[in-house]
Amino acid sequence: MAPNTVVITVEKPVSSSTLFLEKQKAVSPKRLTWVLLLKIQRTLACVSWLTMALKTMFVSAKKRIALKDISDEETKSKGRLYRFIKAFLVLSIVALVVEVIAHFKKWNLNLIQPWEVQGLVQWSYMAWISFRVDYVAPLVIMLSKFCTVLFLIQSLDRLVLCVGCFWIKYKKLKPTAEPEGYDIEDPSSFPKVLVQIPMCNEREVYAQSIAAACQLDWPRDRILIQVLDDSSDRSVQLLIKEEVSSWSQKGVNIVYRHRLIRTGYKAGNLKSAMACDYVKDYEFVTIFDADFQPNSDFLKQTIPHFKGKPDVGLVQARWSFVNKDENLLTRLQNINLCFHFEVEQQVNGVFLNFFGFNGTAGVWRIKALEESGGWLERTTVEDMDIAVRAHLNGWKFVFLNDVKVLCELPESYEAYKKQQHRWHSGPMQLFRLCLPSIITSKTSVWKKANLIFLFFLLRKLILPFYSFTLFCIILPLTMFIPEAELPLWVICYVPICMSLLNILPAPKSFPFLVPYLLFENTMSVTKFNAMVSGLFQLGSAYEWVVTKKTGRSSESDLLALVERESKSSNEEKILRRYSESGLELLSKLKEQEIVVQVASKKKANKLYKKELALAFLLLTASARSLLSAHGLHFYFLLFQGLSFLVMGLDLIGEQIS
Repeated sequence: MAPNTVVITVEKPVSSSTLFLEKQKAVSPKRLTWVLLLKIQRTLACVSWLTMALKTMFVSAKKRIALKDISDEETKSKGRLYRFIKAFLVLSIVALVVEVIAHFKKWNLNLIQPWEVQGLVQWSYMAWISFRVDYVAPLVIMLSKFCTVLFLIQSLDRLVLCVGCFWIKYKKLKPTAEPEGYDIEDPSSFPKVLVQIPMCNEREVYAQSIAAACQLDWPRDRILIQVLDDSSDRSVQLLIKEEVSSWSQKGVNIVYRHRLIRTGYKAGNLKSAMACDYVKDYEFVTIFDADFQPNSDFLKQTIPHFKGKPDVGLVQARWSFVNKDENLLTRLQNINLCFHFEVEQQVNGVFLNFFGFNGTAGVWRIKALEESGGWLERTTVEDMDIAVRAHLNGWKFVFLNDVKVLCELPESYEAYKKQQHRWHSGPMQLFRLCLPSIITSKTSVWKKANLIFLFFLLRKLILPFYSFTLFCIILPLTMFIPEAELPLWVICYVPICMSLLNILPAPKSFPFLVPYLLFENTMSVTKFNAMVSGLFQLGSAYEWVVTKKTGRSSESDLLALVERESKSSNEEKILRRYSESGLELLSKLKEQEIVVQVASKKKANKLYKKELALAFLLLTASARSLLSAHGLHFYFLLFQGLSFLVMGLDLIGEQIS
């Protein structure tokens, strides 16, 4: 008999991981539901935000259209460039409609035989493709290659400038003044300096600019301040005259000048002031625009650079801005101007002893002005004009990057647009006028080449030309002509690298890299239009519009206190000096201020038709790019079109109700 046996059954142990997976399976439906609900909530929030943003934009656009007036700006926008952009937009919309039809019907020239074509639309599309490949594409490819070469040359120039700036920082190169200063105990050892403040209807800033000039640390018998008032507003004239009188009573050597015949804008104003008999007694002249507030030691930091250097004709200081963080527009302007001063001006000053005079915050040797022909009224960039003529006469320029003068940036798109139009049309006017004298001058071939090819052609003409043509015309055109498609490095990689170089002098502005890139391309339409008008002497090239200012002061600057004190005591001074007539004057001034306030409240933001037309053109091209799944081309066109839309609706900068 077999022994008793015990059957033992061993069950497979259940691991903890298996239990976890079973629990996870039980819980996962709930978690999946919560995850889906969370994603739906985020999607709805994003859609809601986009909807509100679009709604706000459309409401703002509707108000702009309803409130807009037929102004000079809108009348001028109906020029040849605007008509060209509008015609281009119409053609692109028609092309997009045909492309959408072809996309969904899967028309292809290589797959369809001529006898298989059905309908007029399909036949037209096939005929267009054949014509495009044989005739249109080669022309667009040639133009795009030409603009790309210009783009690379200009990028190389910018890279060389940045390398020069790095070299200056590495070697710590900077202009040096004579170690022996002026004898403080002997005021006669100080040279006589003339300070000029040209202004025109500068109601907001006249007091602070005059106060800053009157507080310059220089012997009082060796300095004279000229307030050159070209104001057409009688009330502003009276206010400025009263401000000058009050500083004169404090012992400041200051005079007020108002021209009866106000021709030539700022150049005519400065020319008239230099014609005074007493100017011959002065050795230097420094110029401050009405919104500039120099530090009290400005002259002591600049004038010594002339000592022992008889060939130095100009010492230029750098600008700094009290309102650079006011809005997005001022932040983007700050990036541009920081690069201009830190890189362009400094590098040219150190290695070439030449740069364009900025028209303000600079000190001239009066002998250099006189020998170069003085102020001329032939262009709207009289500062660049005198700088070029002085350079051809052998005078050297010094740029002081460490000496900064406070000023304002335009806070509204309208003011900035008008400023940029003048800054880009004037150089082309000057180029036409100066080219013969540059060629026939006795200066070296290197100086002539630098002036013609670098200073004028590359940085003043080529830059706005390729920027507008390549990114606003050719790029959207290539979406409908795929044979001429631009490579990614042209529209993405190189522009981003150049923007990075531009933003290096203002490192705190790095978060605004992409908006800056889009903003520069958007401004190209204004710069291109101004360049063409200046080059071909069109009517808008001779316009001079005084840049609007707000009168902001730096809170850390003592000039703000002086300004508040002068304004608070202004009415008291008028009453004390004029008695009953002062009451009448005061009432008139108050009436004028009320009128100005009412006018500013009624003023509304404008619509800019060129920018709006280009916005819809780029958005149309982005829709075509979406059909072809171009990727980065689509995103660039989309965001560039939106930036043009924001500019066209005047939604950037100061907002006026």
